[in-house]
Amino acid sequence: MAAISTPSLETSFLFQKVADDLRQQGYSINPNALPYELSQRLLEQLHLMSSSEFDTAGIGRQQDHMVNNFVRTDEICWIDGSSSAGEQWLVWASELREYLNSQLFLGLFSFESHFAHYAPGDFYKRHVDAFKGESNRVLSLVVYLNPDWLPEDEGELVLYKDETDLEGTKVTPSFGTVVAFLSEEFPHEVLPAARDRYSIAGWYRLNTSQADRVDPPR
Repeated sequence: MAAISTPSLETSFLFQKVADDLRQQGYSINPNALPYELSQRLLEQLHLMSSSEFDTAGIGRQQDHMVNNFVRTDEICWIDGSSSAGEQWLVWASELREYLNSQLFLGLFSFESHFAHYAPGDFYKRHVDAFKGESNRVLSLVVYLNPDWLPEDEGELVLYKDETDLEGTKVTPSFGTVVAFLSEEFPHEVLPAARDRYSIAGWYRLNTSQADRVDPPR
């Protein structure tokens, strides 16, 4: 992977806003905030990918992983940095990790992410990314790669402040929008869209490696 560079002034402002929002409310919503060049390269990468590179998304990990079309119907492709766009994305995500660790002392150790494709009508029902005390996912990160997204296209992310919140905050999946939230704290769902919907979903994790097991597992 390429060496970590010094973030631009615009990126530094975004990182500061994310840190401030997480400190104050546990989540951060930033429309059209991912650097435009990076957004474009990721979109171009998506256009070059074939449908065979995407797998049906499931729930759980390793031996507990299972496909459940009642819960979610999207497709995913993990980002390993083998492409130039993927490498650039992972460098940017690492810069954000370092900044948040320096400001919030979260102890974020590693990052994993995948492209997600929601065909028209696909959804992901209300869920949390990590259960308290049972996972090392600390912070969830979502970026949207949908140019010219219109209100009638729907497909919003709905972020709920807690288990009792029934209304939530809707996030339009417009191009370059960056969303971050504490993985254990915020239930969320993805509503069906009227057109193909693309995003990157990622998670910053703690290090739970042991002598006989390297974290994170795939």
